Amino acid sequence: MNNAFAIARRELVSYYKSFLFYVVTAAFLVINGYFFAVSVALSHSSQVSQVFPTMYTILLLISPILTMRLLSEEQRTGTVELILTSPVRDAELVVGKFLAGLGLLVSMLVLTGFYPLLLAMYGPPDRAGLIGGYLGALLFGGVAIGVGLFTSSLTANQIVAAVLSFAILLILWVIDAISSLFGGGVGDVASYLAVYTHFTDMTQGVIDTKDVIYFLTVIAAALFLTARSVETRRWR
Repeated sequence: MNNAFAIARRELVSYYKSFLFYVVTAAFLVINGYFFAVSVALSHSSQVSQVFPTMYTILLLISPILTMRLLSEEQRTGTVELILTSPVRDAELVVGKFLAGLGLLVSMLVLTGFYPLLLAMYGPPDRAGLIGGYLGALLFGGVAIGVGLFTSSLTANQIVAAVLSFAILLILWVIDAISSLFGGGVGDVASYLAVYTHFTDMTQGVIDTKDVIYFLTVIAAALFLTARSVETRRWR
């Protein structure tokens, strides 16, 4: 796994030197901070149940921008061919890129760490809600990064990768609506696949094993598909 960590470190350094990362981070903090302030000011409470869903929505919108270059840039510049001919396994490349994206997400979430301090002005913050909310943000962010990494492996065009990533994430976000149209097994499957239904309880401080398993399964599936996509390049 040393190769994976080396790839992640190189990717993180590249992102931290990129103007795009700071623009996206600033947009995330400004938009999320605005809705956080409005929610707390109107409710006059330290509850966080209404804060994190907004954060997840913002992550849905900006994560494709963060992930679109993870593998697309390598394909555009041709450096992916050098990586594939080096003693680096496909799984190490995929895991390294994923860890880099996860590191970027953690960096952004850490910057929101002052939220609990502000909530303390209205009373003791809901610790369970905070823990569940941030865990949900990390898990949903992992799904978004995994999906974005997969679409980034499909094309050398970063814009196309971002659009595909957003489309898949949006489908996972709204697919629960199908459950109201179809009953029985179809509705149950659609309801289970909907990402939104799996972090709702977390924002209330309820961490259910089945929800954690759902997120980890989707992440694993996205990484598996990415590895297979990268593998096909070896035979082109």
